[in-house]
Amino acid sequence: MASFNKVILIGNMTADPELKQTATGVSVLSFTLAVNRRYASKNEQGENQTQADFITVVAWRNTAEFISKFFKKGNLVCVEGSLQSRSWEQDGQRRYTLEVMVDNTYFVESKKGQEGSDYQGESFDAP
Repeated sequence: MASFNKVILIGNMTADPELKQTATGVSVLSFTLAVNRRYASKNEQGENQTQADFITVVAWRNTAEFISKFFKKGNLVCVEGSLQSRSWEQDGQRRYTLEVMVDNTYFVESKKGQEGSDYQGESFDAP
């Protein structure tokens, strides 16, 4: 049976990304993306209301370095990747999380909308 795992999200970074290195020197970065979701209930003005989902995003190697260099807290960013689950043991209980593993990342705002950015290009596709 065939399967397909593709995620595309546009949202705001909730904090400045922090680049780290694994013990073997591989660049890794994780951040939270706030993505708005509409729901059926309307507010007093008759507009659809929104709630934010906070989604953990992980990037590796060149993609991680690119994101840490060009994106800051509050920037609107598009990420394309796949969902990956992982689990670990904590305090005697099994914990689970679902993360987006980034393949590509794109600027959504113009350079003008990204104060403090050294942005020079359009997008970055992981090798």
